Amino acid sequence: MKTYAKFGALVAVILGVLAWLTLGGISESKTYFKTITEVKQMGDKAQTQRLRVDGYVVPGSIVRNGAEVSFIMHQNPAMRAADTVRMKVVYRGIDPLPDTFKDDAQAMADGKLGADGTFQASKIQAKCASKYEAKPQMKTDANRAGM
Repeated sequence: MKTYAKFGALVAVILGVLAWLTLGGISESKTYFKTITEVKQMGDKAQTQRLRVDGYVVPGSIVRNGAEVSFIMHQNPAMRAADTVRMKVVYRGIDPLPDTFKDDAQAMADGKLGADGTFQASKIQAKCASKYEAKPQMKTDANRAGM
């Protein structure tokens, strides 16, 4: 076998291995953004995928037990009754929860759904609506005059 052929075969093998590692890493690190309803409709398939679930913290549901925090999320902020879709979330992470994480806060949990239907979160983010809304503009005399 010629030197060029050996070198070409080696380059092809290296490129093939790199492509396989890259595609495998991308598929394993993929996170699907889903609503609570969509996660529940996925059934057993939800247990095999990394998910990001968005919802609102049910008031009075936050329970802290050492490094573990559990709470219940619901999907519809306008509905506080039992008929709204709910999901129990358990967080066992090393990062502290955000200061904005509290009752009625909009939260996003990253993790996987357990066999018992509890969402096992590895990361929690909370949104405080007032921090992300634009401040209303004050009208000045120049604006009113049409300048």
